[in-house]
Amino acid sequence: MFTGLIEAVGALRVREPRDGDLRLWIDAGSLPRADIALGESIAVSGVCLTVVAFDADGFAADVSNETLSRTTLGALADGAAVNLERALLPTTRLGGHLVSGHVDGLGTVLAIDADARSLRWRFAVPRALARYIAQKGSVAIDGVSLTVNRVEDTADGATFEVNLVPHTMEHTAFGAARVGTQVNIEVDQVARYVERLTTAASFPRARE
Repeated sequence: MFTGLIEAVGALRVREPRDGDLRLWIDAGSLPRADIALGESIAVSGVCLTVVAFDADGFAADVSNETLSRTTLGALADGAAVNLERALLPTTRLGGHLVSGHVDGLGTVLAIDADARSLRWRFAVPRALARYIAQKGSVAIDGVSLTVNRVEDTADGATFEVNLVPHTMEHTAFGAARVGTQVNIEVDQVARYVERLTTAASFPRARE
C-alpha cells in the first residue's frame, strides 16, 4: 500500500525485453535506497512493482503483459521521468489516501491552465472509470494523491479537474506532462468496494 505522496522523481534507464514482456531499470533519483531489498514494492508512476535487482543508481522490476497493456509503462521512452514511492510503513502519516498501486485505467490530459500560483489540470477518463470519480473525492494520477475539484459527464465517459500547487509541480513528474499525455488512473478504493457491496445485494443467496 502507498499514500500517493511522491518521494522522488526517477527516470527510465533502459527497457530489457524478456521472453515476451519487459524488465525495466529505473534510476531512483533522490529516493532513499540504502535499505532497498529484493522483493519489496515500489510504486512507479502509480504502478506497484517488485524489485528484482538493484545497483548504486536504482532498481529493476519485471513488468507483465497485463501491466503493460493497462498502464503507461509500456510506452515510456528511455529517460522518461517517473514518480517513485516506497510502500508505507505502519508508522507512516497517511497524508494522501490509501493507494494500492493497481491501476484501473488510463486518462488523458485535456488542458493545463494557470490558476493563481497553482495549475488547474483537466483530464478525460473512459466510461468504465467515470462513475468512480466524485467531486472532492480522491484520485491517484501517476501515483499522486489528488483531490477532484469538478466532474462533468460526457458521451464517452467524464472529464475532471484537479489543482496542482507549486510543490507538486516541482517534486513530481507532472512537469514533463503536456496536453495529450496519457496518465495512470487509480480510483478511490472506497468507491470500488461500495459498488461491489451494492451490486452484491442482487446476487442469489448461497444455499445453506
